[in-house]
Amino acid sequence: MLNQLVSAEWLQTHLSDTDLRVLDASYHLPNAHRNADLEFIEGHIPGAVRFDIDEIKALDNPLPHMLPSPEEFDAAMQDLGVGAEMQIVVYDTQGLFSAARAWWMFRYFGHDRVAVLDGGLPAWQAAGGALESGRGRVFPPKYPFKSKSRAHWVVTADEILKGLDSKEHTILDARARPRFVGEVEEPRPGMRSGHIPGSHNVPFSSLLDAETLMLLPKAELEARFNQFDLDHTQVVVSCGSGVTACVLALAMDVVGLAEPKLYDGSWSEWGSQEDWPVETG
Repeated sequence: MLNQLVSAEWLQTHLSDTDLRVLDASYHLPNAHRNADLEFIEGHIPGAVRFDIDEIKALDNPLPHMLPSPEEFDAAMQDLGVGAEMQIVVYDTQGLFSAARAWWMFRYFGHDRVAVLDGGLPAWQAAGGALESGRGRVFPPKYPFKSKSRAHWVVTADEILKGLDSKEHTILDARARPRFVGEVEEPRPGMRSGHIPGSHNVPFSSLLDAETLMLLPKAELEARFNQFDLDHTQVVVSCGSGVTACVLALAMDVVGLAEPKLYDGSWSEWGSQEDWPVETG
């Protein structure tokens, strides 16, 4: 089984492996005014297919990216040609933004043969990787995907509310600092600004090399996390809608820290509730 990350050079060498499926899991915030589907059609890693987190989710939930049921996830993987025995590599067009969400979802549903392309599409192109256009071809998987969800990896808003006074959770918020402190409006309408009381800001971008968009070296990631007491409480990762929080989960996995819980509703849920406590500054 691969590690959590693969390089562009590794992927170039293994791109024709028969048991490999490459997935473009690109996603953009509503205020980015970008269309990930159109960008995929214009150019993607050869053989890749589109993993759309706006579609592979609980479609009956009004929140942006709540987890689908195991049955819904299995059906989506069947449609993408992803089988139970395949090695999955996920990437996105921003370097590392939404690919970690797809990585986390596969693991949540019991499929550990998944890795993230470090540096994403920019790293692929910088290494001389070719692109192809079109929607991508899907082939029926030989062994259909069968999920077994790890429900204990998720924490609910009720559990966080109950734990605020006892401080049983260490909450790490992956949003950019201006959003965390409430200096700017949220990209989604109808949400308050600020953060969950007592939470700590670890912007996902602070875990990336500013030039290569790859995860920082292990020692630097460890230094980022060592400023918090993560050994004596349950760590919860959060963000705007459960996407970039998974970058924190990925980095924690790389350095060997215990699996955090994901607050799947994240600020899309918390910030929309007028009677739930909020801190700013």
